[in-house]
Amino acid sequence: MNIPQSNLPRVVIIGGGFAGINLAKNLANKNIQVVLIDKHNYHTFQPLLYQVSSSGLEPDSIAYPLRKILKNHKSSFFRLAEVEQIVPETNTIVTTIGEITYDYLVIATGTKTNFFGNKDIESHGMPMKTVPQALNIRSLILQNFEKAAIANTNEEREALLNFVIVGGGPTGVELAGAIAELKNNILPKDYHDLNPDDMKIYLFEGSDRVLSSMSKHASKKAEAFLKDLGVNVNCNTTVTSYDGSKVSTNSEMVMESETLIWAAGVIGDPIQGLNKDVLIDKANRYKVNAYNQVLDYENIFAIGDIALMECKDYPNGHPQVAQPAIQQGKVLGKNLIRLINNKALKPFKYKDKGSMATIGRNKAVVDLKHYKFGGFFAWFVWMFVHLMSLVGFRNRVVILFNWTYNYINFDKAARLIIRPFKK
Repeated sequence: MNIPQSNLPRVVIIGGGFAGINLAKNLANKNIQVVLIDKHNYHTFQPLLYQVSSSGLEPDSIAYPLRKILKNHKSSFFRLAEVEQIVPETNTIVTTIGEITYDYLVIATGTKTNFFGNKDIESHGMPMKTVPQALNIRSLILQNFEKAAIANTNEEREALLNFVIVGGGPTGVELAGAIAELKNNILPKDYHDLNPDDMKIYLFEGSDRVLSSMSKHASKKAEAFLKDLGVNVNCNTTVTSYDGSKVSTNSEMVMESETLIWAAGVIGDPIQGLNKDVLIDKANRYKVNAYNQVLDYENIFAIGDIALMECKDYPNGHPQVAQPAIQQGKVLGKNLIRLINNKALKPFKYKDKGSMATIGRNKAVVDLKHYKFGGFFAWFVWMFVHLMSLVGFRNRVVILFNWTYNYINFDKAARLIIRPFKK
């Protein structure tokens, strides 16, 4: 790997997500050698992936080079690689570009899409966890519009213009709203020969309400906003199979669709090598103590979505969203410095800053500890929080400009099929 030899203790971080980059920042220039490893050379701001999928933003506005984050950290290094195995007996990890030893190892690999064992949907559905996957969805949507304009039969056109989204969490709700805005604002302008009423958007949720992790007030508001945009919301409904053209559900509802986007859940993305007992089977998350130490390992830690810390308020672990990952990264950075200096560690305590989701223009819901509200003000709060959470000043400026342009012109400027998608 060509990492310089040093007398400094070496902390290896696997994963450049919210948890990993916040840990790396907190260890910067602290007499510690930091090695950050990721299979991509950029950090992805995942909460805005749906806007790339729906032509609202270009991918470079939600991605940020990992080397740029570390550029002023004299003892920090980045390596582009995929980690294949951890060998705890020798404090070594095996990667696609070689091996490296560590004094302290931090696993921040996050999650991957969970298809719950449904191989048909895994083969034919569209996940949305990475920038390339978001670009695939964008290309497919726009390609479907082009094909629908030249379709020879109503049945063919109907299948191309039926968009199915599975999962009524924040990702599914936000994506459904964004695609609905494509239908309402873009289709009438760009495709004069298509009838916008022929485009149907279906959102399927297995529980009895959308945004089930938020308050009932937020769920009710969000469903009303979605229906106002023309989305067909189907709760208590699961998709049982999809062969690339036919969608089947548990309610015996069957439809033809060329596009099924899977936003129904995630599962941890662990690395081989640690004892199987430290993994929670269903969630694929590492069991950690109050200091984010992986159980049975003193010098191996897990943070963010891959970590499951059982506590009084969160018996099933903290929610797999950005805030717990950011906070765990910051706290572990301070704890590693304490550990190196032989000081007592401080337990992690999550500060819940609330939940929010946007459904479209002037439409959002916000759950705070003592306040719950929706509508224009919630939408403004959502925009401000996400804008300030972005990594990099340039990205904030670009996204603010795009949002302002889109708001004034009812437009989505990134309607480009740069890389055509083939099923």
